[in-house]
Amino acid sequence: MPIGVHLVCGLPVVTRQRAKVVPMAQGDVVEIGFGSGLNLPHYDRSAVRSLIGVNPDDGLPLLGEKAIAKQDLPAELLVESAEAMSLSSASADTVVVTYSLCSIPNVMAALGEAHRILRPHGRLLFCEHGRSPKWHVARLQDRFNAPWRWMAAGCHLNRDTGVLIQQAGFEMERYDIYDLGVGTRILGTHHVGVARKR
Repeated sequence: MPIGVHLVCGLPVVTRQRAKVVPMAQGDVVEIGFGSGLNLPHYDRSAVRSLIGVNPDDGLPLLGEKAIAKQDLPAELLVESAEAMSLSSASADTVVVTYSLCSIPNVMAALGEAHRILRPHGRLLFCEHGRSPKWHVARLQDRFNAPWRWMAAGCHLNRDTGVLIQQAGFEMERYDIYDLGVGTRILGTHHVGVARKR
């Protein structure tokens, strides 16, 4: 499964979405769902002071460590759940999360932790697939969510990313919802943006 996740999440169409938000990271950065380190090439080396990746022990941290070793970026990887991070409160300027909120079991706990570790007015940069604003697509997402979760290691089709982020105490600075226009729309709806800690 780790290799499969790495290959799918590394597809060119997915990489182009990551590149829309990751370069905006600044200062002390924490990346939730670090995985195999696919975001590493997109960080602005002149803007990032430090990077801490957080990922559960799901087989991907080994790939993530190898990716870090190949990069010229001050980075380390913590193998732990984003739902209960060991990081100090108000220790990060930016939290980055891409293609991870869909599969974290307690997504509100993880977003609460992101809010906790951010300094005042810190930013959350996000790029996720999720719930479609079109009712007929959303209805299909709801219908197929259970079997999809079983097949795709707990990934949800129908999480409303923007709503969840705002419920966790963030204010949207920029928020775009769009369909990639490839494959099925139940997977192609993307939620991409920047939110600031209130």
